[in-house]
Amino acid sequence: MKPSQVILDTNVLIAALRSRGGASFELLRLIGDERWRLHLSTALLLEYEEVARREAQHFWLETERIEDLLDFLCANGQEHAISFHWRPFLADPDDDFLVELAVAANASYIVTHNLRDFAGVETFGIEAITPAQMLVKLEETT
Repeated sequence: MKPSQVILDTNVLIAALRSRGGASFELLRLIGDERWRLHLSTALLLEYEEVARREAQHFWLETERIEDLLDFLCANGQEHAISFHWRPFLADPDDDFLVELAVAANASYIVTHNLRDFAGVETFGIEAITPAQMLVKLEETT
């Protein structure tokens, strides 16, 4: 069984850090699971860090542990250097780097809470899905 290749939008990481009760947290808990592989870029890691530090007062995680979480993501994800740009492609150009990462990683999924923001990614053979939908896909591979 080949693992699913996945990009996590920043809103999924932030949702996981706000609540331990949802699908976003479950995906965070499952990082390193053999059924899927997390893909990262420097731009995505910097966005994770910037938003996490800005929103830290709303998290169950202590602020000083954000760096540990980022280290964990780096240790368990596969990082890609992006050497091409198709901008603008999405309605929100701030999300274009996620599509570029997904193409570079040959990812099947961009997991996000904002599906409408990723309309058109199917052009590249990528599916935008919610964290709950990703969990269902992982269960189907068991």
